[in-house]
Amino acid sequence: MEKEYYNLSGQMLQQLPAGAFLSVKAADRVNTMTIGWGAIGFIWQRPIILVAVRPSRYTFGLIEEAGQFTVSLPASNELKKELAIAGTKSGRDVDKFAACGLTAQPAKEIESPVIKECSLFFECKVVYKQALDPGNLDESIKAKHYSNDDYHTMYYGEIVACYSTK
Repeated sequence: MEKEYYNLSGQMLQQLPAGAFLSVKAADRVNTMTIGWGAIGFIWQRPIILVAVRPSRYTFGLIEEAGQFTVSLPASNELKKELAIAGTKSGRDVDKFAACGLTAQPAKEIESPVIKECSLFFECKVVYKQALDPGNLDESIKAKHYSNDDYHTMYYGEIVACYSTK
C-alpha cells in the first residue's frame, strides 16, 4: 500500500478543497457528509488522514461508535450537486445516499463504505482523536469559523487501504 499512498496523496490534496465524501457505518446506520478540510501525512510511522467533524453533525456519533471512516473523492469537477446536498442535509433527517443518487459500495478493509461514483478512495481506522481547544486556537480562526462555539473534533485515521479507479 505504501506506493499507492504516495501516488494518491497528492491527488487527494488537489481535490479536497472542491469537496470529498466522508462516510461511516456504525451498526446498521450509514451516513456520508461533505468535507473540504483535512490533511494527509505520515505520523507515528503510519500514513494518516486527518479529518474534522463537528459534534453537532450526525456523522460525529457514528464515527465515535465505529472508530473508522472512508474518504471518497470524485474526479475533478464531478458530483458537485451531490457534494452540496451531502454538505447541507443531515443524515438524521434524510438518507443522503438516496437523495444524492449515490451508491454505498463495500470497502476493501473496513465496514464503512466508499462512494462507488467516486474515483479515489481512502479507508481509515481512527488511531487518535482530539477535540479542538478554543484556548489554543488563533483568534482570527475562531472569529471566522467558530462564532457559534461548535468546535471540531479532529480524527486521525490510519490509512489501511487506498486505491483509485482511474
